[in-house]
Amino acid sequence: MRSPHDVIVAPLITEKTTLLKEKGLVLAFRVDRRANKVEIRQAVEALFKVKVARVRTQNAWGKRKRVGRYEGRRSDWKKAYVTLKAGEKPVEYFEAV
Repeated sequence: MRSPHDVIVAPLITEKTTLLKEKGLVLAFRVDRRANKVEIRQAVEALFKVKVARVRTQNAWGKRKRVGRYEGRRSDWKKAYVTLKAGEKPVEYFEAV
């Protein structure tokens, strides 16, 4: 079994995820491509000490990028939308010091 730090790669901070976080108790993370919903749930509960109600995942396919005559490809990645149970306080990714 992988550690929670191996499953959760980084928080996903975009306009959409910020609105979801403010509107309800939905958090978004960039996760390991091999992680399943059960592992993601256990990792979030262990790292942030909250109860998870639901986990939704989405595979994001890497885009082709071109610089001059050279063409490359960004890697595929996976994101997870984690809904917290009612009564849980929202998680702050970055706290001001």
